[in-house]
Amino acid sequence: MPGISDILSSLEREHRLRHIPLITETEILDLSSNDYLSLGSRCEEFREEFLDRFSDAPFSSSASRLLSLKQKYHNAFEEYLESLYGKPALHFNSGYHANVGCIGALTIPSTLFVCDKLIHASIVDGLRIAGSTFKRFPHNDTAKLQKIVEKESSRFENIVIVVESIYSMDGDIAPLRELVSLKKLYPNIILYVDEAHAFGVCGPRGLGISEQLGLIDDIDIIIGTLGKAAASAGAFAVCSSEIKSLLINCARPFIFSTALPPANVAWSMLMIEKIVGMQDARIRLADLSKEFSDRLEAISGKPTGSSTQIIPYLTGNAENALAIAAKMRENGIIALPIRRPTVPPGGERIRFSLGADMNIEQLLPVFEILNGMNL
Repeated sequence: MPGISDILSSLEREHRLRHIPLITETEILDLSSNDYLSLGSRCEEFREEFLDRFSDAPFSSSASRLLSLKQKYHNAFEEYLESLYGKPALHFNSGYHANVGCIGALTIPSTLFVCDKLIHASIVDGLRIAGSTFKRFPHNDTAKLQKIVEKESSRFENIVIVVESIYSMDGDIAPLRELVSLKKLYPNIILYVDEAHAFGVCGPRGLGISEQLGLIDDIDIIIGTLGKAAASAGAFAVCSSEIKSLLINCARPFIFSTALPPANVAWSMLMIEKIVGMQDARIRLADLSKEFSDRLEAISGKPTGSSTQIIPYLTGNAENALAIAAKMRENGIIALPIRRPTVPPGGERIRFSLGADMNIEQLLPVFEILNGMNL
C-alpha cells in the first residue's frame, strides 16, 4: 500500500520503529511490567482458592452487559467495590474502554474538559472521538488551571478537570488536595481522576492516592484499572448513582462491547481482596522505590521527579534509550525504551517499574550498567 513503507522507514531512521518484544522466561528481572505488588508472578498460589470459590464462573459472557444473562460476578464485583469506596462502581473491559467511554458519556452540551497536558492517550482519544471541547494546562500547574477555570466557568455549565493520580511516564503525583480545593470554589466543576498506576499501590487498602489523602468523597469519578497491580484485566469507574446511570446509557465502549468473562471478573475480585490486606507490601515498595530513585539521581546528577514505583531515567534521545535497553537485555534485565509519541522529543527514557517482591540487591546490576555507559 503506497505510503506505508515511507512511514515505517521514517520511524526506523528516528529509532522509533516498535516491535512486540520476544522475551523468554529465563530473563529474570522484569523492570517494564506494571505488576507493582508482584501478584502477577504469584498467581499459582491462588489457583486452588479461585477454583474452590468460583468454580461456577463461565469463561464467556456471550454478550454485552446490557444483554448478557451471565452477570452474577460482574454484579458481585461492583457491589464489592461499592463496599470499599462507599460509592457505586461500573466494570469496564479495560482502562482504555473506561476512559474513552466515560469521556464520551460526559461530553454533553455546554461541557468543557480541562486536562493536564500529560494525561494518558486513552483520555486524549476519548476527547477526540467524542468531539469534546477541551483545553490543556501545563503539567501539575494548578495556577494555570485556576486561570482557565476562572475565565471559562461562566461560559460552560460543566467543567470537567481530568488528571491522573500517578503519571505513567514520570511517576509523579497530581496535586489532588489543591484540585479538590479548586473544585469546592466552583459548583460546576467535576473532578475526574485516573488512578490506573495508584490502584493497589497507595492508600491503607490500596484504593489509590484518593484514599491515601482521604479525598474519595471529593472526587466525582475515579478510574481504576485491573491489569497492573491487580494482576488481572479490565477496569472500573467509581462515581455517583446518577453518573453510573449516564455511563450505562451513554458510554459506547460499555454498551457495544461483549463483557469480559465472568471468570475473569471473579479473579479480579479475588485479587482485590488480597490487595486490601497488602499494606506491608505497599510500604516495602515505597521504601525500595525511594532508594532506587536516589541511586539513579546519584548516577545522572539530576532529580528523577518521581515519588512512586515508576522511575524514569532520561536518555536525551531515542538512540541512547535503545542502547541502554540493549545493554540491560544482555544482562538479563528487561527495561524497555520509551520514545515518541509516548513522550515528547527530548523526553526519551528508560521507564523503570518496580515490584514489591524485588530487593535492592537484585537491582544493583542496573546501577552498574548505567554507571558504565558513556552516553
